[in-house]
Amino acid sequence: MVYSTAPAIPIEHSNGVQFLQPLIPFNALLDDHLQYLLEVSEQRLLFAGSVLFECGQYDALDHYLLHGELQCRYPDGRCETIKSREHRQAVSSTQPRSCTVVATQDCQVLSVERERLDKLLAWSQVAEYLLVDIAYNRDLDEDLVWMHTVLKSNLFFKVPPTNVQSIFSCLEARTVEAGEVIIRQGELGDCCYFIKEGQAQVVRQRVGGEPQHLADIGVGRCFGEDALLQETVRNASVSMTSDGVLMQLNKRDFLTLLKQPAVAEVNWNRVRAHLLDGSDRDRVIKQAGPSSIAVDVRSGDEYSLGHIAGAVNIPLNILRLKSRVLSESKDVHYVLYCNTGRRSKVAAHLLTQQGFNVEVLVGGFDALDATVLEGVWSTQDHVLKQGELVSGQ
Repeated sequence: MVYSTAPAIPIEHSNGVQFLQPLIPFNALLDDHLQYLLEVSEQRLLFAGSVLFECGQYDALDHYLLHGELQCRYPDGRCETIKSREHRQAVSSTQPRSCTVVATQDCQVLSVERERLDKLLAWSQVAEYLLVDIAYNRDLDEDLVWMHTVLKSNLFFKVPPTNVQSIFSCLEARTVEAGEVIIRQGELGDCCYFIKEGQAQVVRQRVGGEPQHLADIGVGRCFGEDALLQETVRNASVSMTSDGVLMQLNKRDFLTLLKQPAVAEVNWNRVRAHLLDGSDRDRVIKQAGPSSIAVDVRSGDEYSLGHIAGAVNIPLNILRLKSRVLSESKDVHYVLYCNTGRRSKVAAHLLTQQGFNVEVLVGGFDALDATVLEGVWSTQDHVLKQGELVSGQ
């Protein structure tokens, strides 16, 4: 089998985001996060006859077919053809790989790090949740633009999505005047700033030369973030060119944001003990406690491709709107899950703060053996009506 590929051919960034939006789960990403994913992922040509991956292989990638045709070859002799524009999800994403995938014609494939994609999905969906939450608070109308910009900052990609809601409570307002120097080149910093109101300029002093004007920055822009990520001196000076308001984030608060808060978790053996016979995948699978309900917090498109039988879908990004269908009674227990547990932990954290009785499936369904998952997998939708689990229409 041939493994050679052509050199990487990047998708044009001007239309790449729009081109990828129909793919699942890319369509659940904010445009800025999708653009970032494009920049850090590999787009390449796969020659006809080349192998994308082999059966039994483990790797850290998801592959999406952009152009061309692939063939999945299973150990039992079955073959399945995948054509671009007809296949919207990752190619045979189970781990270890359940088949060998070969290009039957020249193809263009996007290869994405699974962990990075999962983090971005959690970030995008919790950011959308917060934007909805902010929209509900009329007192924050004037803050919507800069808060939206903060949520898109790459600085916070290191912060567990569970803590995203805490970011704004860590920011301290500081009123500044035109001409005021906020940070000085060569100093050791311990905070960064977001511009809420006003304009600033970035200048670097060159050795033996004139100061170099690097940029003018405005509302939503962050500066001085290197001080949070590493022990280093400021590499430029920033001064205000107008009166304004800055939001200051201190290093001690940033380090606190990096700590993952605990949420209640439940392992698969306990969950499975509550399930009825899973051989009938399209029946409503209730748990032994009739008031115990499985909740899939992935996007609607991800849910429609398959989910744990009997689970309802309440996507993380619209949790603020949909949580009203849940019961706050402690007698009603919800088990939340997603692919890896990352998004479900965020949802559990948010719902726990609202008083709901929730637990998270440890590791999500990616942690389950393929044969176990097959026994409880379904494409039959279910919804909650007046707290009762019913088949979707």
